[in-house]
Amino acid sequence: MRAKPHRKGDRKSYAGRLRLARVADRGKPALEAFVKASVEPGSTIVSDGWQGYDNLTTLGYKHQPTVISGDHEKMDAVLPMVHLVFSNLKTWLGGTHHGVSQQHLQAYLNEFVFRFNRRFYPMTAVNSVLGISVRVAGPTYQALYEGGWKHPYAPK
Repeated sequence: MRAKPHRKGDRKSYAGRLRLARVADRGKPALEAFVKASVEPGSTIVSDGWQGYDNLTTLGYKHQPTVISGDHEKMDAVLPMVHLVFSNLKTWLGGTHHGVSQQHLQAYLNEFVFRFNRRFYPMTAVNSVLGISVRVAGPTYQALYEGGWKHPYAPK
């Protein structure tokens, strides 16, 4: 989360860059693998008090855990953008796509992240899509639904 100057000189917070991935479970190995793949070592990670994040400091991250214990006010104070991001994701998946299967979930997460990270720069998104479409071959319908195609960013 970052502070952004607002019109009247006050500061308004907004979510920075987003990373999402489907993980096998919420245990330490899965969460640590996601953090290592997504976050620069030395970065500060603000999280709830979940035990799956306990080893982040030994992995080279500055970790600021706060035990939330179901306290919504504390959650909003410590992690203000979490509910916003996930409610937008659920609305987008349910409203636009009418739900998704586990098989294709990572592809939809990648699309959401792509749009979210370029929300302030719509022409950058258009240019990125055009560039990607020239460099990367998409899957065929048959490969998608018969299981022959594997998403290049699928969790291992």
